[in-house]
Parts: sequence; structure tokens; C-alpha cells
Amino acid sequence: MFGFGQDIGIDLGTATVIAYVKGKGIVLREPSVVAVNNQTGEVLAVGAEARRMLGRTPGSIVATRPLKDGVISNYTVTEKMLKHFITRACGKTMFSPRIMICIPSQVTEVEKKAVIDAATQAGARRVYLIEEPIAAAIGAGIDISKPCGNMVVDIGGGTADIAVISLGGSVVSTSIKVAGDKFDEAIVKYIKKTHNMMIGERTAEDLKVNIGCVYPKIQDTEMEVKGRDLMTGLPKMATIHSSEMLEALLEPAQAILEAVHSVLEKTPPELAADISDRGIYMTGGGCLVDGLDKLLQEQTGINVMIAEDAVSCVALGTGKALDNLDVLDGKARK
Repeated sequence: MFGFGQDIGIDLGTATVIAYVKGKGIVLREPSVVAVNNQTGEVLAVGAEARRMLGRTPGSIVATRPLKDGVISNYTVTEKMLKHFITRACGKTMFSPRIMICIPSQVTEVEKKAVIDAATQAGARRVYLIEEPIAAAIGAGIDISKPCGNMVVDIGGGTADIAVISLGGSVVSTSIKVAGDKFDEAIVKYIKKTHNMMIGERTAEDLKVNIGCVYPKIQDTEMEVKGRDLMTGLPKMATIHSSEMLEALLEPAQAILEAVHSVLEKTPPELAADISDRGIYMTGGGCLVDGLDKLLQEQTGINVMIAEDAVSCVALGTGKALDNLDVLDGKARK
């Protein structure tokens, strides 16, 4: 592609941004966090460095996530963050890259335009959009161009996208704002209620990753966490068990199961038969919560598979889709 800059696929996630460069594979995986100086508006840190500042900043510095529930909540900061990541992914180049960005399946036209504008301002020559479940299906290695039903459940940080895909497009889809972040919130609430202790969102995330589960474990695991005692206001330490996590995470997990169920109810019978044969594919970081696949399999009676590289599936699919813009005709737009 001499003289035309690079093609980049970006999974612009609520929790993580992953960039795929054509010919190189995944070149960047960073938290979607930006630290900004309140007074000057200057960006102090982006990605992992900014994530370390979450909940630890003085008054003049704000560490924020510019995306909420899968869509842009702070346009200016998102633009600066994209610019930083595009420069890191491409290096210094004379030519602007073509960029494909994935979006949740049920976003509004205004939200789509915000993504296109932010990427254009950040230095893209041309911007394409692709729906997350379709990108996840391509990244999981499913041939979506065939007249055959495939069900994908993509659980990210801000949204869970569920879709039945056939002939390159989604037949039935839904997007709910219950995903990784809601799991973290549920843990914070549970610890506050049962242990009378306040913990930060980073600690909640560590709990979710290490001992979080939504299906009874054979062996109970535990983890020590530190927070603030709500009675005395002093630092406090507590031991949390995986059985408690099961109780804390059941509500958000149930909401995802109901969304899957509602999509299956609306699926045409022929495609429902295909899904029964082929199973349900799960992608995204949120699907790695222990036992979520078992719970879904138990509730639906359909075989559930977690994609090989679940976290990177959407970014891989977004990158691969740059080669197949004809298959995705109508799904990608200038």
C-alpha cells in the first residue's frame, strides 16, 4: 500500500482501546483512561499510566474514562486519546491512515457521527464503522458471509452486544448497558453492604478478575482487599470469598442472560436451528468472568464456546474487515 498510509482497525472500548494495524497484527492494547490538567486542559497521561492515577489525583488533575456505556461521553478528551493512540500505532507517517472503528450495535446516528468526527479530527483520512458483534464474529474466525445463523455474545466494559448474524449482517441484535463496568459496580455495592467497607473501582476489578464467578465453584477461593471502613473512616482490610462474588455478580449476569433469551425469542426458526447446531460464541473481556459460559449453557441448553482470544476478537475482526469492505457493504460508512 505504498503512498496510501496504513489501515488501522480500532476497538474503541469503554475499558480498553485495542489497535490492529494491517500486516502487523495487534500493536496496542491500553486502558481507555486519560489524565487531564483541569486548569490548562493539557493531557498529562494516556492509557496504563493514566489508569494508575484513577482515584489518586489532586484537585487540579482529573483522570477520566472518556467513553461511557460504549459511547463517547467526553468528545474533546476522546479526540485527544485517539490522536495519541493513532500516532503510537502508526508512528510518524506522511499519510493519514484509513481507520475502521467498531461501535455497539444499537447506537444512535448522533453517537455514530461523534465517533466519525473524533477519528477524523484525530488524523484519519477515512473512517468506517462496524458493529461490534459483526467484528467479534469475524475476529473469532466465523465465516459470516454464508447463509447460516451464528450467535455472538460480546461482553465488553460498557455494553454487552448480542446478535444473530447471517449473510454478512445482523438479523436480530440487542445491546444492553450491562457489562464489565456493571460487574465492578455490583462488587463495590456488595462489599459496602456486607462488609461496611468502601473500595475503589480498581480494587473491584482485581476482585472480579481473580476470584469473581457467576457459577458455583468446586473450590472456594479468597482474596484480601483493602479499603475504608465506613463506620470509623479508617483503612480496613477484609478477606473476600468467591462464594460472595457469586452473590454479588448474579444480578448483572442475569440481565445478560435475559438479553440473550430475548434475542433467541426473536430469531427466525431456520436460524434458531443453526444456532442450536453450531452453539453460541462468547467474546470480549467480560465473558472471562468465571462460569458465565456454564451459566448461559445451563439456561439455554445450547453449547457455549468462548472464542480463542476473547479480549482481542473485536479488534482482530475490525482489522480483518478492512480487507472485506465489499462483504460489509452498508455496514461500513464513510
